[in-house]
Amino acid sequence: MQTNEMQLTNKDKNNILWVDDEIESLKSNIMFLKQKGYNVLEATNGEDGVNLIKKNDFDLVFLDEMMTGMGGLQTLIEIKDLKPSLPVVMVTKNETESLMEDAIGKKISDYLIKPVNPTQLLLVCKKMLESKKLKGDQVSKDYIQEFNNLSMAMSDNPGWEEWIDIYLKLTGWEMELDAHPELGLKQTIFDQKRDSNIEFSKFVEKNYLSWVNSTGHKPILSNEVVDKFVIPELDKNESVFLFVIDCMRLDQWLVMEQYLYDYFNIKKSYHYSILPTATPYSRNAIFSGLFPSEIEQHYPELWKKNDDDENSKNNYEREFLLKLLERRRIKLKNEVKYTKIMDSNFGRGIESKIMSYCQNHLNAIVINFVDMIAHSRSDNAILKEIAPDESAYRSLTRSWFEHSSFFGMLRQLSAKKNIKIIITTDHGSIRCLHGVKAMGDKDTSTNLRYKCGRNVKADPRNAILIKNPQEYKLPRRNGIVNYIIAKEDFYFVYPTDYHKYLNQYNDTFQHGGISIDEMILPVITLESKL
Repeated sequence: MQTNEMQLTNKDKNNILWVDDEIESLKSNIMFLKQKGYNVLEATNGEDGVNLIKKNDFDLVFLDEMMTGMGGLQTLIEIKDLKPSLPVVMVTKNETESLMEDAIGKKISDYLIKPVNPTQLLLVCKKMLESKKLKGDQVSKDYIQEFNNLSMAMSDNPGWEEWIDIYLKLTGWEMELDAHPELGLKQTIFDQKRDSNIEFSKFVEKNYLSWVNSTGHKPILSNEVVDKFVIPELDKNESVFLFVIDCMRLDQWLVMEQYLYDYFNIKKSYHYSILPTATPYSRNAIFSGLFPSEIEQHYPELWKKNDDDENSKNNYEREFLLKLLERRRIKLKNEVKYTKIMDSNFGRGIESKIMSYCQNHLNAIVINFVDMIAHSRSDNAILKEIAPDESAYRSLTRSWFEHSSFFGMLRQLSAKKNIKIIITTDHGSIRCLHGVKAMGDKDTSTNLRYKCGRNVKADPRNAILIKNPQEYKLPRRNGIVNYIIAKEDFYFVYPTDYHKYLNQYNDTFQHGGISIDEMILPVITLESKL
């Protein structure tokens, strides 16, 4: 025994324990595994196997199901009590379903049916002990190839459709590499994402004016979301739910989506947020079907044009939606049900009665929690420690959604036929890492990614300067104002106390500017699998 235990000190090999009361009949298999580079220790009964596990660090256990003395299932229980994460492969002559259910219920990692052949053993060992490395090697190889493809795509003058494809691929690789931090590619994908935002900002600066002033070939913009995705469903379904998740990025949706595969058939489309990518502009555009300048012109009493507070600028979403439906001559079976959820207790209350909403022809529900996560992270040192980067930010979103009233609502609604659920967002957010000086008078708005006021300005390399708001379908706000909108991951800081605020807002998630995370937004349609 001493010799075998000495072998386990070899850190370059994986250590396997094989527990079987007929171990002599398995010598050829054990020799085969040793020839393949594995350390293998043997035990002829459960008690000895458990004692060896107490004294050694094993990577994998092969466990006989039928043994004299302590049986395989009881041995399995004791192994899991000692080391819950240690993989155990049950080896059995018995193929009965009840036995397998018992073993799986007690958390075996896999099982083999006797007689076991060497190929089976090797496959199991590689799956249990080397799969992460093998997959990581393949992921690394595939990403390097995709890195080159994406770089070429970005340099090939992509249009708005191609930019959606580039963004989808970048986001997919960000999430794939989350699972493989050992590859050391986090900085590579981060740098490529930043390069993409540089090119995307140039693209938007060049094309945005034509989008807001044309009906030609262009992306769906914020003010077209209800027309394109919601109104067509009103004739087809008894009830339609429009969920608008404030400040939701594509990667955050993809995290949430993983919880919904069992409940819904999922279809995704995309729209581009208008500028600035901020709630008073983009979300009002969604509900009104109008650009901000058109809202200011037609509904000045609702625009509240002298108020720069973001929350008060969205007090009239229900009214905007009703006026949009009126302009489109849409006749609903009953009144629009509009709900805004801004705290957890209220959200739980809505969750408890969400099924009663199915009697309404159209339900519009705004959920602010994702936006609150972004802002809270900026102000809360603990949240910033929990979510120091995009990968952890996605993890924080996952934790919220898994336990959220929103997920609870969706689960309940999945049990209802003849309803359609549309989920979208008004804008995304970006992690801001570079400050740029902004100039303006005392009445200039305080937003970090965009500003409006008289004579506001910033370095044109880092921001778009809008001297004529009407060209961009932006409100004039009762006077001659101009706008600056930050590009890439820049944020505006006034010269006064520049370094203080530069440090205060560095590495915070913000919105209002031009980046793929803020502008390219998912529109998800959910249909129950019933």
